[in-house]
Amino acid sequence: MQHTFMAALAAAVCSTPLLAGPVNINTADAATLARELKGVGDAKAAAIIDYRQKHGPFRNVDELALVKGIGQKFIDKNRTDLRITNGAAPAPGKGAVSAATAPQKR
Repeated sequence: MQHTFMAALAAAVCSTPLLAGPVNINTADAATLARELKGVGDAKAAAIIDYRQKHGPFRNVDELALVKGIGQKFIDKNRTDLRITNGAAPAPGKGAVSAATAPQKR
């Protein structure tokens, strides 16, 4: 009976999806972005990399909204897993850009 319980426990642990980890949006490659962030596939990951290469590093996570195909809903859904170069995510309300003052998409 104990063997059956241990087998069931092992199966449950192995089938539980891994939680996403923090992702530095200034250094992560496309595969990492696609794997770790909710709602990011190959196309969005490539768009993030392309934007970063053309415009330089992101200064805060809210600048992701400047990337075509990425909106505030995406940022809010992933905020706890997004990091910038210094390794720290902005605290809620810190480093955020309001819609009224956000830079327009280039």
